Amino acid sequence: MIATAAADSRVDRYPSRNGQAAQIIPRQDPVVYATDLAGGPIDANQVAQYRDKGFLILNDVFSAAEVAELQQELERLRRSSRVASAEEAICEPGSGELRSLFRVHEISPVFALLAGDCRLAGLARFLLDDQVYLHQSRVNYKPGLHGREFYWHSDFETWHVEDGMPAMRALSMSITLTENYAENGPVMLIPGSHHHYVVCEGNTPEEHFKASLKKQENGVPSDACVTRLVAERGIVSAVSKPGSVILFDSNTLHGSNGNITPWPRSNVFFVYNALSNRVQAPYCDQPPRPEYICSRRQIRPVTP
Repeated sequence: MIATAAADSRVDRYPSRNGQAAQIIPRQDPVVYATDLAGGPIDANQVAQYRDKGFLILNDVFSAAEVAELQQELERLRRSSRVASAEEAICEPGSGELRSLFRVHEISPVFALLAGDCRLAGLARFLLDDQVYLHQSRVNYKPGLHGREFYWHSDFETWHVEDGMPAMRALSMSITLTENYAENGPVMLIPGSHHHYVVCEGNTPEEHFKASLKKQENGVPSDACVTRLVAERGIVSAVSKPGSVILFDSNTLHGSNGNITPWPRSNVFFVYNALSNRVQAPYCDQPPRPEYICSRRQIRPVTP
């Protein structure tokens, strides 16, 4: 009761799933928090592109040797029977193949080192202008022939409503470990969508995460909102080769098609949140999601 009362006393700047009609409202937070861009890990033009479009594709960040080591670890985890039975493992509906593996930085020492790599964590600290911690980490396998789609969504909408993330001071980095072709379900992003907040209809069911991690149906934008934003901004498919990094703002609308090709599309995701923006009580009438989905108790600054 105390936690609920505290949550109710807060001003919710980004309400969603609370009985409102679907709508698009302005963003109230900066995109880039850094004020001194000189000598940063990316140049001023790249910063401007990220600020304007809400994402940036960085090619050849990791060498072929590094990628080979990461691919080996990816396969080791996929074949592990212990991993398959863990609560962090999410399987594809129907086929039962491994779809996602959460808290991968705690499960794998290799991915723990990757999460702290200065090329990732250092860039996150620069753009967010704060110490950062891992709000979430996961591997998305998206197997060939049977990989299901991820519907359009803003990560921040979910992290705000279900995790209690106060502001848009977080970002995701997707490190591509396989070829991301146009045909095998790469991430699709709506450029500039992060300048708006899409209010979603409906509510948050009990233990919503159990269904949403396999197929999200609550906390997704309406057809009309998606149609309007795509008409205004278009869609970009993040086609990239292994060793690239797809960097995108927490509020950028994105999704991906199913993968019916024989080529798997496997990436590892790290979500860096500013330490000053750590999660609070959820902005909904449900308990917090499990720790393996949202770091709440185990918040440790990442030192690049």
